[in-house]
Amino acid sequence: MAAPAYPAWVSRWVSGQWRLKKRPPAIRPTRPLALADKVANRKEQAGEATCVTEMSVMMACWKQNDFSDTACAKEIRLFYDCVAKAERERKDQQGEHALSPRGNLTSAQVNKLLRRFPQLTRYV
Repeated sequence: MAAPAYPAWVSRWVSGQWRLKKRPPAIRPTRPLALADKVANRKEQAGEATCVTEMSVMMACWKQNDFSDTACAKEIRLFYDCVAKAERERKDQQGEHALSPRGNLTSAQVNKLLRRFPQLTRYV
């Protein structure tokens, strides 16, 4: 008795030859793979609010004392000291690192760096 005749694709499937023909598709980029010369300008997100507890204590004191500044002088002084301290820290940090509050470069800084170091578009 003769062996049954199978189609050609069955023998390729069994031997594993079909795997050799499967290759990943060739990816062709629509634009050149280089950084642009500038990025979009974006607004910086506001950082954390500071001195919130001191402000709430000061407002609670005002409410208890019918908005009298003399009765709440201590709380007002603490709030203003906290604001001055936070402002000093912000100015020191701004001059020291020059990064955004989240630790990233701002869009203006990135644009400045990209102008300083332009992308090579052609080889010499």
